Amino acid sequence: MHKLIAQDCALSELAVRRWRDSRFNEATDYVAEEVPIALEYNGISHVVMLASPQDLEDFALGFSLTEGILQNKHELYEIEIQPRENGIALNLSIASERFAHLKEYRRSMAGRTGCGLCGAESLGQVFRLPKNTSTQMEMQKVSAQTIFSACQQMLGLQTLQQATGATHACAWVDENGLVGLVREDVGRHNAMDKLIGALASQGRSGGFVITTSRASYEMVQKVAMAGFDLLVAISAPTGLAVRIAESMHITLLGFVRDQQLVAYSHADRIT
Repeated sequence: MHKLIAQDCALSELAVRRWRDSRFNEATDYVAEEVPIALEYNGISHVVMLASPQDLEDFALGFSLTEGILQNKHELYEIEIQPRENGIALNLSIASERFAHLKEYRRSMAGRTGCGLCGAESLGQVFRLPKNTSTQMEMQKVSAQTIFSACQQMLGLQTLQQATGATHACAWVDENGLVGLVREDVGRHNAMDKLIGALASQGRSGGFVITTSRASYEMVQKVAMAGFDLLVAISAPTGLAVRIAESMHITLLGFVRDQQLVAYSHADRIT
């Protein structure tokens, strides 16, 4: 038996057989759902992602912002969620100027073979980063204890992970060191997009971001596009992520656990 349960069907209940004490026993287990999500802009399909089917409005806005399709939330007029036979379509109505920009970008990709980087024509297109105007002098200090406390708070707020053990989470920590928002998804990039979309929708800013995943280039890029200058990762970063964080004046922390952390860039921000 496979039964979808609440939380926008992001979770399923299964009858399973669990091996214990040298024999099988009947049991109930919970698994995270993974659904094809198509993002369509002004009626034109742009991309299909596999994602957890919850917080989809946040996902649509966050993806649009971090991919540079939109520059702010006011350029998104409406999101229509359309369940389809094999997945879900998110139809976004966006400003005509941004749609024209998107069409021009898609035209530049036509006829090119992809390599996992969305068919980007050049390295300059791969590195979608905002113009950096921050300096070390402008960065607020954050204590290591504030970071450790926030990571501990986050543990109790990952409801999908607690039920399934299969999801990533990203959290926003406010300037008082309190976790204000958490978003989860089977994909780490999706979790970050959902968090950034929720923050933009609610008009929240400041503070810093935590991810339960490794800090790949894309995670640093998304944080930079959202205007944050501190990314805390429970796991490791990649070399490219470190170099981008350094160039963008982003403090990148990894292996944050057991009252320990490793600073990979701009360590003097941590006290």
